[in-house]
Parts: sequence; structure tokens; C-alpha cells
Amino acid sequence: MSEQHQAQPENNDIVLKAQNFWHKNAKTVLIILVAIIVIAGGWFGYSNYILKPKEEKAADAIVKVQEYFRLDSSNLVLNGDGQNKGALYIINNYSGTKTANLAKFYAGVSYLHKADFNNAVKYLKDFSTDAKQVQLLALGNLGDALSELNQKDQAIASYKKAATVFETDEANSAEYLFRAALLSETTGKTKEALEIYKDLKAKFPKTDKGFQADKYIYRLSIEKSE
Repeated sequence: MSEQHQAQPENNDIVLKAQNFWHKNAKTVLIILVAIIVIAGGWFGYSNYILKPKEEKAADAIVKVQEYFRLDSSNLVLNGDGQNKGALYIINNYSGTKTANLAKFYAGVSYLHKADFNNAVKYLKDFSTDAKQVQLLALGNLGDALSELNQKDQAIASYKKAATVFETDEANSAEYLFRAALLSETTGKTKEALEIYKDLKAKFPKTDKGFQADKYIYRLSIEKSE
């Protein structure tokens, strides 16, 4: 019986503390709850009534861009053909969509083909995707653009990163690792180049570039020992 009497005051204390907390903080708690509801509702509205229609329109617009990209028609990829919009229009008018992000890849590669290396870097740096094979190509092309701008260290880093993104694509991974090694060599970083050639041979021995690695390793090894 004494235990019940002891428990009752303790329970009353808990209730009183809860009541006091509510009286002191009711306004703050309500504001937080309302804010959560507004944010959740706002995101739902934005996703369904703004972002989703933008995504659909952008997806329709990029079909022709992809067709011109396959045909290697850089000007048409970037600016469209008068009736169909180009990648730049999609980037500027459908920002925040997955399609606008993809358009940056097409724009970056197209600018690289036009030897507009600054714009190539601008769009390829701003692009990212979970599609590993496309990300590999984006980083490889970014390396090419950086190399043309004489930003050799950044180019080497981009090539090396490209080679690690999707190693299942052995041909392209080997190609970009080879470019990293060759660029390192031409900038006087022979020790680093030698290690990259060895890495190339170890990872991609069955590729064309992996097969060629031996002669570069041999030559640099001799030079190193002299």
C-alpha cells in the first residue's frame, strides 16, 4: 500500500512537469509543427506541380539533342535547329531537373569538339550522374579540356578518377589511365608516370593500352636506373 502512495506523487510530478512544459513552450511547439506541415506540403506541391511538369517537358526537348549528339553535330546539340531546342536552352529553362543535368554533359562534350575548352570545363565540372559509364566519359572529356587549357595537374587527376569510376568498361578506363600516365611523363613527372603505367598493365592487361604499357615501363625503368 505504501508503494502505491509513493508512486502516485511521482506520477503527479511527471504530469505537472509535462503541463508546465506545455504552458511554457506551447507556442514554440505549435510553430515547429506548423512549419513541418508547411514544408512537407510545399515540397509535395513543388514536386508534383512544378518539378514534375518541368521534367516531362525537358525530357521531350532532349530527344532531338541526343539525336544530334549521336550525329556529332555540336552546333545543333548546343543551340537546336530552330524548331527544336538545344542543350543550352534545356539547361537554362529546366534547371533542377535530371534532364537539365544530362544536358550539361552533352553541352560540355560538344564545346570540347568545338575547341571551346573553357565552356567544356564549365559544363562538365557541373555535371554528375549515378550512371557510371557516362560519368567515366564526362571525367575523361573533362581531362581533355583541362589538358588543352594547360591545367595539367587537374587534367591528370580527372583522367585518373575517370579510370576508377567504371572499370568494367576496360577500354575507356585503360585509355584515360594511359592519358594520365603520358601527360605525367610529358610534364616531367616520370616517377608518377611509371607507377601509372604499372597500374595500367596490372588492371587492364588485355586492352590495347594495357598491352602497350610494357614498352613505357621498360623505357622509364631504364631512364630511372641510369
